[in-house]
Amino acid sequence: MKSRLLVVAAALALAAPLAQPASAAAVQLAPPNISLANVKAHLSQLQSIASGNGGNRAHGRPGYLASANYVKAQLDAAGFQTTLQSFTYNGATGYNVIADWPGGDPDDILMVGAHLDSVTAGPGINDNGSGSASILETALEVSRQALQPTKHLRFAWWGAEELGLRGSQFYVGNLSATDRAKIKGYLNFDMVGSPNAGYFVYDGDNSDGVGSGPGPAGSAELERTLQDYFASIGVPTRGTDFDGRSDYGPFISRGIPAGGTFTGAEGIKSSAQAQLWGGTAGQAFDPCYHRSCDTTSNINDTALDRNADAAAYAVWTLGTAVPPTTVWSDDFETATGWTANPGGTDTATTGLWERGDPEATTSSGTKQVGTTASGVNDLVTGRLAGAAAGDHDVDGGTTSIQSPPITLPASGVLRVSFSWYLAHGSNSSSSDFFRVKVVGSTTSTVFQQLGAASDRDGAWGSSTADISSFAGQTVRLLVEAADASGASLVEAGVDDVKVTRQ
Repeated sequence: MKSRLLVVAAALALAAPLAQPASAAAVQLAPPNISLANVKAHLSQLQSIASGNGGNRAHGRPGYLASANYVKAQLDAAGFQTTLQSFTYNGATGYNVIADWPGGDPDDILMVGAHLDSVTAGPGINDNGSGSASILETALEVSRQALQPTKHLRFAWWGAEELGLRGSQFYVGNLSATDRAKIKGYLNFDMVGSPNAGYFVYDGDNSDGVGSGPGPAGSAELERTLQDYFASIGVPTRGTDFDGRSDYGPFISRGIPAGGTFTGAEGIKSSAQAQLWGGTAGQAFDPCYHRSCDTTSNINDTALDRNADAAAYAVWTLGTAVPPTTVWSDDFETATGWTANPGGTDTATTGLWERGDPEATTSSGTKQVGTTASGVNDLVTGRLAGAAAGDHDVDGGTTSIQSPPITLPASGVLRVSFSWYLAHGSNSSSSDFFRVKVVGSTTSTVFQQLGAASDRDGAWGSSTADISSFAGQTVRLLVEAADASGASLVEAGVDDVKVTRQ
């Protein structure tokens, strides 16, 4: 009874100062500094709930429903439109807490989520009270600042993640195709206060070239936004793969862009990671992962504070952004005047850039991707397959292709974005490459991926680069690929090139 009274008292105290959306008078665009003390107060309440309910907050246990009711009470008091969505798994009732902030474009939804359940072995304060508390306090700050976003903001706390993403699967699976299409991005925060913390951002653009490939189109922007925040505070980040272990899984499986942060679970911190971030090499990022010791003592305050601020930065930056206007685009479904070998200096003898419908090739995995990022055609290095994977790949040096002239506006933030892949065999090296350049009064390389002496399979990724320094100029995009290290297996592709102005 004492722990329940503490929960209610804290809920009233934390909720009281929040502004109601009806009285909002101005839009607050500057991302806030989320109060670490408030985030930790939520963690203390989740710990009290677990302590008063058998030591955990697991699916089907009273501690989980009490946790969901605590979160919902906070959001109700703050003016959110909340729903306690029930589902059944393993004969027990589970709950998702869904909270919508009034306003914003209902056809352009930014969703932010974290799983609220623990395992049965412990209270789950880092896994995942940390993510749940961070996005709860971010949501409450939305209310305090009476934010008027351009996107519609929706926050979610998932049930039964520990049993296989059951809550988020239920939610996404029960949306109509129309409602799923309205969700333009999903940000996931799972374990963001690990005591031996790393700073990982989900690899939306597949720039790491490992694991399951990129997220759906738009994931690169979510990744870049979070990377920008950590760069602004001088904290280096590393990519983490979409390996299906958290609640982004049901979203990306249905084509919804996703991103988020993670500070590590049972994986062991390497010496290089300890040099990068501090902490102890040779020990788990979270030694109490899925154990009874995952309590409020199992939190790195610095990591928790930084990740809560990163969540808020992403919500404010993405949620209040004015949609960009398209200056120029090409999906390669029709010929628009790209010129192969524009400088007359190419040396490649096969695998020359061309627009066409590519044929798939494989050699220890996919090399030429037989499906485009959209439509039927793309730019590809030799679209035919041949009898063997190396029949039409890049050989003999460099192949290039250049866009028609693009007249850029004289002002605004200008960006070029595109889908791409580079694939190569283990006989490649860093002499091989895929590059995109902007050619104007000067020439600038805006993207480069080098080869390596390891197998890299072809998978569509996406990239965006700021080209504002070329404002007011007429420019061309120059795309290059090279097999410059001998007879290595190299393939590349480009699709959906777009220049936008913010």
